[in-house]
Amino acid sequence: MQTDETNEEKGLGKQRKYFSAYAKYSAMGFQMFAVIGVFAFVGYQIDERRNAKTPLWTAFLSLLGVFCSLYLVIRSIKKLNP
Repeated sequence: MQTDETNEEKGLGKQRKYFSAYAKYSAMGFQMFAVIGVFAFVGYQIDERRNAKTPLWTAFLSLLGVFCSLYLVIRSIKKLNP
């Protein structure tokens, strides 16, 4: 009887571990989306106020947002896996 309970507990522990990892990596994806979105929005606002024909600030700040978000993800992964 005890072996059944311990097997169930092990199964729950394994599920919690996978859910925890899933939650961490999903949060990183949302963080990337938010950082890139904020940078792109700021670039768009700058281009709108300048009445620019080509959206250079939007492109530049979007690219900068990608690099910043990648940096944050890499730093977070290094913290998770010492």
